[in-house]
Amino acid sequence: MTTSNTGTGYVDPAVRQELERLRDSIDNIDAAVVHMLAERFKATQQVGRLKAVHQLPPADPAREARQIDRLRRLAENAKLDPAFAEKFLNFIIAEVIRHHERIAEDTNGS
Repeated sequence: MTTSNTGTGYVDPAVRQELERLRDSIDNIDAAVVHMLAERFKATQQVGRLKAVHQLPPADPAREARQIDRLRRLAENAKLDPAFAEKFLNFIIAEVIRHHERIAEDTNGS
């Protein structure tokens, strides 16, 4: 069975079929991730509005630290690199804080 990295050579039809099956699965997972992130951001927008109305700070470092620890444990249990999971969560947290700051400015006229 010969495969090609260039995309121009012969690829066994069974290999091509398996590759397509795996890619379809990846595409479905990517769609689920996007939808889950959208739901997460809907919830964090509500948190941001609540914080703004009550003039609470946009960031909560203690909660963020707990979430990072929790996500690292979940990643380890799922056989995912905990450092990658932490980077991913830090990226999300930074975006959430940015949203909360904007909501606070819009709400409180800062």
